Amino acid sequence: MRIVLHIWRQKNGRSSGKMVRYELPDINSHMSFLEMLDVLNERLIEKGEDPVAFDHDCREGICGMCGFVINGTAHGPVRGTTVCQLHMRHFQDGEELYLEPWRAKAFPVIKDLMVDRGAFDRIIAAGGYVSVSTGSAPDGNAIPIPKDNAELSMDAAACIACGACVAACPNASAALFTAAKISHLALLPQGEPERHQRSLRMVAQANTEGFGACSNVGECEAVCPKKITLENIARMFRDYIGASWTRRPAGASRG
Repeated sequence: MRIVLHIWRQKNGRSSGKMVRYELPDINSHMSFLEMLDVLNERLIEKGEDPVAFDHDCREGICGMCGFVINGTAHGPVRGTTVCQLHMRHFQDGEELYLEPWRAKAFPVIKDLMVDRGAFDRIIAAGGYVSVSTGSAPDGNAIPIPKDNAELSMDAAACIACGACVAACPNASAALFTAAKISHLALLPQGEPERHQRSLRMVAQANTEGFGACSNVGECEAVCPKKITLENIARMFRDYIGASWTRRPAGASRG
């Protein structure tokens, strides 16, 4: 099959970028999207040109590394998949595809389709953990957990931090990511002692990083490859508002 690509090329974060057209006349429809880009890069290297930079690692939809916008949709047209799980059979022969990096102030472009998602790491470092004494692993059934809570926690923990929610949101909000990381701990007994401090610290860090506010548009849920729901955002805001009335992070100003 023949595919025409228009790819955002940008040398680094300090330079300006532009769309560059490439034509691939003989792509196998069974290829994954990233395999198709591998073919393009091999041909560019053979011609002495700079290959297209894009993030990838496991290529199994697990690590959250890969991700960019395809024809205006984060991760492309198939719901519940990452770019690495997307195959060329989902596109038409002769179709033109426009590839761009995640667009957000908090995700500066490193090169081409690669962005710096270190802001997510700093949100996690602000409170996305449980502080416990080290020791031997406890028995798996030592702490009773309601089945509904366990399932909701696992659903939230499925977030792979790919950044599609930010790219799809018109406000470039990280609410879905932050909420998923807060929810999967808040729903479990192990996360309860730090529940209020966690919500305050992680939401504050998201604001510090320059992510926008959530306005419940729902685009984040629509493009999430793990189908994280808006219910998690509601839970995060409940925790945050409740904590704001009763607690503040250590050292925070009281006005």
